[in-house]
Amino acid sequence: MDFCTRIKQIRLSTGMTRKQFCAYFDIPYRTVTEWERGTRHAPPYVLKLLEYYVTHEGLVHSFPPEVIPDADDEETD
Repeated sequence: MDFCTRIKQIRLSTGMTRKQFCAYFDIPYRTVTEWERGTRHAPPYVLKLLEYYVTHEGLVHSFPPEVIPDADDEETD
């Protein structure tokens, strides 16, 4: 699975919007947007840290991780 798909999958598994996810993890909105679009990539350890934190802090909701909405679901500020 590519990075942009996985980062979006992690965010969606929390039930958070992109804006909420960015605020919670203190990551700039533009950075997460570019990660999800595939125009920018974070180091692999960032993905692992996010996966670990989301899983071990109980942030995962009942959203099935294999279900990814269309890429057209861009959020607006």
